[in-house]
Amino acid sequence: MSSLPDSWIFTANCPSKLGTVDVVTRFMADSHNYINEIHSFDDRVSERFFIRIEFQPQDENFSREAFDEQFAPRAAEFDMEWELTEPGHRERVAILVSKYDHCLNDLLFRHRTGQLNIEVPVIISNHPDLQHLAEWHGIPYYHLPITPDTKPQQEAQILELLEKYDIDLVVLARYMQVLSPDMCETLDGWAINIHHSLLPGFKGARPYHQAWEKGVKMVGATAHYVNNDLDEGPIITQGIQSVDHAHYPEDLVSKGQDIERITLFNAVKYHVSKRVFLSGRRTVVFSN
Repeated sequence: MSSLPDSWIFTANCPSKLGTVDVVTRFMADSHNYINEIHSFDDRVSERFFIRIEFQPQDENFSREAFDEQFAPRAAEFDMEWELTEPGHRERVAILVSKYDHCLNDLLFRHRTGQLNIEVPVIISNHPDLQHLAEWHGIPYYHLPITPDTKPQQEAQILELLEKYDIDLVVLARYMQVLSPDMCETLDGWAINIHHSLLPGFKGARPYHQAWEKGVKMVGATAHYVNNDLDEGPIITQGIQSVDHAHYPEDLVSKGQDIERITLFNAVKYHVSKRVFLSGRRTVVFSN
């Protein structure tokens, strides 16, 4: 599923209409762009069309400006919104974290080993506990304590840092704070959160222990975009695993954290590789 080093990524969506695939693929052929990978989906409920293409220009004079200028008239006929991402583009990701380190550690490892094509210029936390991990990776770490009375000021500091570091995506890697409605509105569509999705759900402290007491048979995790519905934003990825009576609370915690790691990694990977489209309260995800 990895992009070729010299591949451009084209993504678009528009109202459902006859000829949506043809207008894109015909343009690619006319402009001498070789398609390596293509995914499309027409949502008959929302009546919107979504497409993602990876392509390699065959014309040595290819330029983004020429592509935009030549494709714009064809896209206008379909009221199409599109984005073009150049080869090697790396999203600038800010990671927010509290005391749990499993998701942060996993993201930093995958970043360092090239499994995630991102930059991580800043880590922000309401606790000092994980500063050593950021320092080991050479990433600035900002400890911004928070109380109910200082919440507005603390969130304003976060937003200042996001602007300072020119952030494209915010990842809440077990950031154990409920964001204010204003903060959620600001981050809507460009922040990803991860949380457990135990069946049935258990809220509050020590959810895995609550789940063990009820004898749950499945543990899982959900990664979704942040919005004003607490833990109910548009879902990107989910993971699940069966458990039984032989699993004690510490076993559930361990399995749950493993699932949270891979679920969050996949969500970030799909987002930065332009495989996720927001469609109202839902997502369209071209995962493969």
